[in-house]
Amino acid sequence: MSHSIYDRTIAFAGLCQAATLVQKLARDGSCDEQAFEASLKALLCMNPKSTIDIFENEENLKAGLETICDKLNSSALGNELTRYIISVMALERKLNARNDAMSQLGDRIDTLARQSEHYPITEPQMVSNCASIYLDVISPLGPRIQIAGTPSVLQQTHNQEKVRALLLAGIRCAVLWRQVGGRRRHLIFGRKKIIEQARILLARIH
Repeated sequence: MSHSIYDRTIAFAGLCQAATLVQKLARDGSCDEQAFEASLKALLCMNPKSTIDIFENEENLKAGLETICDKLNSSALGNELTRYIISVMALERKLNARNDAMSQLGDRIDTLARQSEHYPITEPQMVSNCASIYLDVISPLGPRIQIAGTPSVLQQTHNQEKVRALLLAGIRCAVLWRQVGGRRRHLIFGRKKIIEQARILLARIH
């Protein structure tokens, strides 16, 4: 997989999209269904020929690209979104350092992929399966990500499962970010290039 600014922007947009959907879901109990489906489907593409293959097309990353352009550009990403993104990246680094966890995750994703041949990834049981993978494999690796939102929304089991499924999708994108050469310095010193690329992609979508 290439290490171009395009590839890094796609990977980071995927991470931003997952974080944005977590925030929206935790507050309102709903989120963009197309973006939600695209984020979960990314879990099933483990051997892509190119970075964009993971999300099928650029349009499926519209929510994440908009987050980059609207929030990253103004340096007002928000404490909440920033915390989600940094926390997911920190968990991915811990995952990458643990061969046992990586192996377990691979096995569980393989099972999920087989199940997806019979059921849509957004079907409640499939979302629950994604959430279980996050709870069993990712959660034990580090501090729990504290999700802010509406208490009555977060108390509902199906919303909890959707949030965990999205956090797992965020981990997938953080893995992708590392695979395409993404580093913390690119977010600090290369922010303008990522924003410019995101704008080009959004213009193409529109």
